[in-house]
Amino acid sequence: MAGRIPESFIDDLVSATDIAEIIEHYVPLKRAGKEFKACCPFHDEKTPSFTVVPDKQFYHCFGCGAHGTAVGFLMDYANMEFVEAVEELARRSGREVPREGGGERGPREDLEPVFIALERANAYFQRQLRRHPRASRAVEYLKGRGLSGRIAAEFQLGFAPPGRDGVLRELGIDDSARATLVRAGLLVERDGDRPYDRFRDRIIFPIHDARGRVAGFGARIIDSGEPKYLNSPETPVFRKGRELYGLWRARRAGRSPARLLVVEGYMDVVALVQSGIDYAVATLGTAATEAHVQRLFRAVNDVVFCFDGDEAGRRAAWRAVENTLPSMKAGRQVSFLFLPEGEDPDSLVRTEGSGAFESRLDDALPLSRFLFDHLAAGVDLGTAEGGARFLDHLRPHLERTPAGPYRHQLVAQIGELFAARVPAGPYRRQIESWFDDLSRDDSSRGLGRLGNRMQAHTERLRGSESPATRAVRMLLHEPSLASEAAGVEGICAADVADADLLADLIEILHARPDLRTGGLFEHYRRHEWFQRIEVLAHGTPELSDPELLRGEFAGCLRWVLDRAEHLRAQRRVDELKSRRPSDLSNDERREFTELTARRAVNRGGAVSRGR
Repeated sequence: MAGRIPESFIDDLVSATDIAEIIEHYVPLKRAGKEFKACCPFHDEKTPSFTVVPDKQFYHCFGCGAHGTAVGFLMDYANMEFVEAVEELARRSGREVPREGGGERGPREDLEPVFIALERANAYFQRQLRRHPRASRAVEYLKGRGLSGRIAAEFQLGFAPPGRDGVLRELGIDDSARATLVRAGLLVERDGDRPYDRFRDRIIFPIHDARGRVAGFGARIIDSGEPKYLNSPETPVFRKGRELYGLWRARRAGRSPARLLVVEGYMDVVALVQSGIDYAVATLGTAATEAHVQRLFRAVNDVVFCFDGDEAGRRAAWRAVENTLPSMKAGRQVSFLFLPEGEDPDSLVRTEGSGAFESRLDDALPLSRFLFDHLAAGVDLGTAEGGARFLDHLRPHLERTPAGPYRHQLVAQIGELFAARVPAGPYRRQIESWFDDLSRDDSSRGLGRLGNRMQAHTERLRGSESPATRAVRMLLHEPSLASEAAGVEGICAADVADADLLADLIEILHARPDLRTGGLFEHYRRHEWFQRIEVLAHGTPELSDPELLRGEFAGCLRWVLDRAEHLRAQRRVDELKSRRPSDLSNDERREFTELTARRAVNRGGAVSRGR
């Protein structure tokens, strides 16, 4: 069975890869000293701001903020999944990809028989729609929904006959074939009984993966009954939370749609395509996941989510917002279309035509407006208390949005919407000023300080980040600085933002001093800290001189360790103070005197001012 690719292999692979060579296969590069430059492939520009740094195995666009390693580039530009990107780099370097589990280099699971079984089942279902005596009900249903024979053939629609053994008799010729059909999700096997067909008396919609292979099926009941829709179960080749119905068709043969419309049902996709809206896709009976969103953005930069206008549709739209924010960056656009009551995309496009329907898409609600309206519901923005409550609601969603030009834009748009809800006067001018500041410093720290300012003017919005955070930023760009740290003892005890991440980075780089920026990036890709690392890698250190940078790093590290010692001493003083003086030993009295004297010296210094 296939296992996880060892992180050590990925680290070594990224370190050994010539990132410039990989990117130049897709984007023409021009040498500029030790670096390479090009017009960014992720947004339109006339002056090159896309930089590839082979020494760091990293690319960065100073225009839109796109950045990453060779693996990330293949994922974002060539639309590869993570494993595909790793395998492509390994293939180019002549390496075999190892898998953890069952031995360090256990054999990869052979999925070809599963794909073959699914393709044969697909052909079988299509034949049944044309030939089976009971298929007339399915044909009449499709005609009643306005579908032509041409569109049914284009989407390879099929029919699963009634009965428990249609697929079993057709394809399950022996024990091995039946086991493969179970593995492919086509047969159900329970408690050792004879397996039986999963799909019975239903219209069949094949679901294709990114390569155009049938990965699973959706099935709709023809008459009344539950469940109305039935999907293939999770299999080695099918993940409901990842696949999008119609995406392969929308992008096949080199097509590159300007936008994608995400709807909720298979029939909606088919009907929209027949009406000329051939860029519709559907989630498979589930809310849009982060994996769905990532696949959408590998295909286009403009996504419209379409939902019913009722309360359930609004809840589904909000889940889509939450899963979309982590993928938002400059150049990407998301909006929401809510349908009139009683309508679905299929019925609406047939009633008003494709032109009017597309006009609705053009006027769909931008993500920023939907986010604002949802969070502002029931909040009195005209008071400082209400404004602070709104910001408390907003903060976690901005923190989920990657730092960069898009978040700047989102902050500015929300600030405009906020100010528009407040009557003219000093309070509105303050809000405009605060959000103007925040749009230039859109960090979560800045947002937290803004919440405080709405209750009292206690500090300026822009300003400090913890020395631990600065040290992490420097390490990400100059991993060799880790040699300045003797060890990580005490760093985590500093109780300051990013101290844990700083300690982990130092520990990793002590063990792997050969890792560069790209290698670090890939090392953390599947870690909970990856999003934070993406944020901190976005900005470069202020100092470029190696000696000055080394001195700055040493100073930040010293600050963190001093603060850890300060907190340790404070806890020890509190512990000794909690006891009666008569219970203290002579050594403990001397310790108490020394610690309180040291605290008096440090009071007012950098440690006590640390945030």
